[in-house]
Amino acid sequence: MTARHPAPLLFYAAQPHKRLGLVWAAVSEQGVWSAAYGIDEPRFCDHVLERGPAQLVKQSAPVAAVLAQMLDFLAGKRRRFDVSVDFSNMTPFQIAVRKAVMAVPYGQTASYGDIAAAVGNPRAARAVGGVQASNPISFIIPCHRIIGANGSLAGYGGFGGLETKRWLLKLEGMEIS
Repeated sequence: MTARHPAPLLFYAAQPHKRLGLVWAAVSEQGVWSAAYGIDEPRFCDHVLERGPAQLVKQSAPVAAVLAQMLDFLAGKRRRFDVSVDFSNMTPFQIAVRKAVMAVPYGQTASYGDIAAAVGNPRAARAVGGVQASNPISFIIPCHRIIGANGSLAGYGGFGGLETKRWLLKLEGMEIS
């Protein structure tokens, strides 16, 4: 018989942003579990639970520092996040890809192929794209910095699609068509 782990306790809350709507975050004891924007509360709760079962508690105090850093980033006042990320319920490949994406510096981009090479599997650019398409932690895992091999914006699953990706890159001082 295998031991069952209890569903983690996650606190979540949102703050408004003039361009992106509500900016949401959920945190566990280990760190940020989920971050999203431009969606309502039921959709955010669904987004959180896509990673696995969890006990959700809407309470702003445990999430306040994460939301403040996210809003500072969106205002151009923060270049790096000083938060822990909870990688629970992610595969080793997802964790490796997301850590490689987090290593792409503010104001710079990398291709899906660059990330694949960074995780030791240079032929896995499409798999990297698949991992990024399901990124549960917007901005903190900066998937907007990952572009196509030809320098194009490529895909972006966040609210507002490629226009939001372009806006985020411009916020970081990059112009990509």
